[in-house]
Amino acid sequence: MTKHKHLIVRAETRKTPDDPSWCHAWLTDLVKKLDMKICQGPITAYVDVPGNAGLTGLVIIETSHIALHCWDETDPGLVQLDVYSCSDFDPQLIFNLMKEFDPVKVEYKFIDRETSLVELDSQTKADTEIEYITV
Repeated sequence: MTKHKHLIVRAETRKTPDDPSWCHAWLTDLVKKLDMKICQGPITAYVDVPGNAGLTGLVIIETSHIALHCWDETDPGLVQLDVYSCSDFDPQLIFNLMKEFDPVKVEYKFIDRETSLVELDSQTKADTEIEYITV
């Protein structure tokens, strides 16, 4: 049965990525760890526009998409991640991978979009509250 799970993450980070080739590898690893399959991509680019400089990566997966957007001009930087899938996945796997960004604040919403927009979980955590589970 098709699922419709959507994780939206906003993280303020100390180690905000800015390298397109790194982003390509990170997205590829994320898809693998989620046990999903790539249809196209990842496509990555760094935009050097003052006030909107940052890294973007997109991968089309067999069950939908993953998009990563990073802005590195501010301190802390900003990472926004969007994972949408028509199959179940564990958000904790994603949070564990995001720890390499050294987040100071993480906010997220996990939504089931199968028949309506049902919030499964949402939280805001500061750096002292951020916990990662070894999977």
